[in-house]
Amino acid sequence: MEDGEMYSMMKVWLSIFASLTYCYIIGKMIPKGVTRLLCVLPIVCLFLLLPLELTSIHFGGMTSFCVAWLANFKLLLFAFGKGPLCLDPKISFGRFVSVACFPIKVLQIPPQKPNLNGHGHENQAQKSNLNGQDRQKLISRRGPHKSFLNYATKGLLLAMVVASYDYSDYIHPKIIWLLYCFHIYFFLDIFLAMLASVVRTLSGLELEPQFNDPYLSTSLQDFWGRRWNLMVTSILRPIAYDPILYTCKNFIGRRWAQGIAILGTFLVSALMHELIFYYLGRAKPTWEVTWFFLLHGVCLPVEITLKRAVNGRWQIPRPMQTILTIGFVIATGFWLFFPPFLACKAGVRAIEEYAAVREYLKEAGHAYFPWIFQQI
Repeated sequence: MEDGEMYSMMKVWLSIFASLTYCYIIGKMIPKGVTRLLCVLPIVCLFLLLPLELTSIHFGGMTSFCVAWLANFKLLLFAFGKGPLCLDPKISFGRFVSVACFPIKVLQIPPQKPNLNGHGHENQAQKSNLNGQDRQKLISRRGPHKSFLNYATKGLLLAMVVASYDYSDYIHPKIIWLLYCFHIYFFLDIFLAMLASVVRTLSGLELEPQFNDPYLSTSLQDFWGRRWNLMVTSILRPIAYDPILYTCKNFIGRRWAQGIAILGTFLVSALMHELIFYYLGRAKPTWEVTWFFLLHGVCLPVEITLKRAVNGRWQIPRPMQTILTIGFVIATGFWLFFPPFLACKAGVRAIEEYAAVREYLKEAGHAYFPWIFQQI
């Protein structure tokens, strides 16, 4: 990776931290509402421009995802006193910055119900134990944190996938696309877990997992709502789903409004994916990615309606549900998602960046540990 890209990366993230410092101060001085929104909007516009300073797939892609998408949505919610930045009115500066610019979600432990047995005080150790039990229940319900061995295995599989690209001339193109599916999942899962681990270690916060074994999904509702990239799901609900549902239910009823809200949420997600693809390729959108998400936005309400109609009277075996769900996601991805992904040469550029990092580490090894590399 070129020195210029590293310099741009540092400049971009220093700008992000400075901007979030301003937003933190604004939150202390200006009440929620239109005035705070007007103060935050320049930062939202800046965050939309900053990824244009980066050209690498990994730096540019993750910065656009974390900042242009998630941070901006969090700041828009923050302007009206909603979202993850407003859960704690006494939020510290470090926690504000971490939650704003990183794809993490703090695990919320519900308050204990008041004691009804006549005792006014509880033993502190018992209270701590209860909080610990609640935490474990919440984590298990959202998907447990994976072990180090789990991520080590995924890291090894990711390395094998990357190594297989060297033989792409001998592999069928559709198999390469399938490898891209594994590549995207393994990379996102490992990267987000590492990021969450660093934040958890430095802040002591308990964070919710980002993925919950999406390859075990039994329906589109299960895949998008409970297993795939849960940080995005949690931020799309207050920014898109809830406002659309609230607006439409008074006119067409809650059941129909739910379908409109789901479709609207997928549309918002589609537009943000189009924006990220633009940052990666700097090319005019083809809108195939939008059609991919709109297709799923239509199929998901249909699936929910069919479930209600059947009402458990008939059910496909669970393994077959998983095969059909993952097969549908991959097939529609091959049709609509991957063509623009390949058009911006994201896979090729990612491989080149891996090769550049490998060469850099090799040169650093020769420079600092010559006695080791002389024997290799």
